Amino acid sequence: MGLIENPKTYTGRDLETIFFRPMFSGQNAEELGIRVMYNMPVPTTVQMWSPRTDLLKDYSADWSGGDSAMRQQKRINLKKIKAEVGFSASDYFQQVYELIVGRSDVNLDDLTGSELEQAETEMFRASIAESLRTLMWVGDITKSSFNLIDGFFTLAKRYSEEIGGAIVNYVDEEVTANNVVDLFQEMWSAAPIELKALKADGHLAFYVTTDICDAYEQYLDSRGGDSAYVDLVTGRRELMYHGIKIVDAGVTKTLSERGDEVTTHCLLTDSRNLTLAVNTSDYPGSEVRMWYNPDVMENRQRAIFMAGTEILDEHLMVVGLF
Repeated sequence: MGLIENPKTYTGRDLETIFFRPMFSGQNAEELGIRVMYNMPVPTTVQMWSPRTDLLKDYSADWSGGDSAMRQQKRINLKKIKAEVGFSASDYFQQVYELIVGRSDVNLDDLTGSELEQAETEMFRASIAESLRTLMWVGDITKSSFNLIDGFFTLAKRYSEEIGGAIVNYVDEEVTANNVVDLFQEMWSAAPIELKALKADGHLAFYVTTDICDAYEQYLDSRGGDSAYVDLVTGRRELMYHGIKIVDAGVTKTLSERGDEVTTHCLLTDSRNLTLAVNTSDYPGSEVRMWYNPDVMENRQRAIFMAGTEILDEHLMVVGLF
């Protein structure tokens, strides 16, 4: 246990490169299915540019120029948050040890401090990533848990109601294989023309809860044909409707455990419109610390950072309300 008792603290550059950046870059960021902004200045302001469409004029000697693009700004409010975990020494060692023995390149007779440090860092990092992923979807400051910030589903519902945006109501109706395609079609029909124009970019997606994914798979299984049979046997790596991805936000269990009255969500938008901002550098006190407390014989972990979510253009989405 001696090696695990060594305290470890990540601050500054180490906090960014060793602990947080691997969670929000490359394939990890793609798996989140959204736009991730890391260590942008606080407060984080996003500049959105759209080209003018009516730029060409008749040739003449006079000047008729103007801006080539229109600019909008959206501010992302970040909140200082923390994650704290405590394990008894024996439980902690067992969890870290399990991560190590699963690797073929580790000599169990000669475990160095770096091997243990890697394992316990990965364990804590995975816990933070999953908690933050859930928070960014179903965060709601009025609820009893996951209430630090408002997540995308919460923001989408509020913004749509405030601006009178595109809303498809399925109140008191359960999503099944018989009506799930009707849901997708109604949401697509209700989509503003600006959102439909982005389909060719390949970033549109239906962000849904698991029950909608299940209903759509049951619908596809019932269609018959060789391809449906193959998919029924081997499964489907991803679901799509008319070329638009269907992404399971993976929050159904959380919504049920929290006791939410509504546990079915569906949001159609461009993935670049959903933004998660994380900052670990713009204020004192940002750190990840792991240490052993001998007074209570407990291994403890703490992370302090800032995070926030925002929907950049509240007009470029369609919300399904249940």
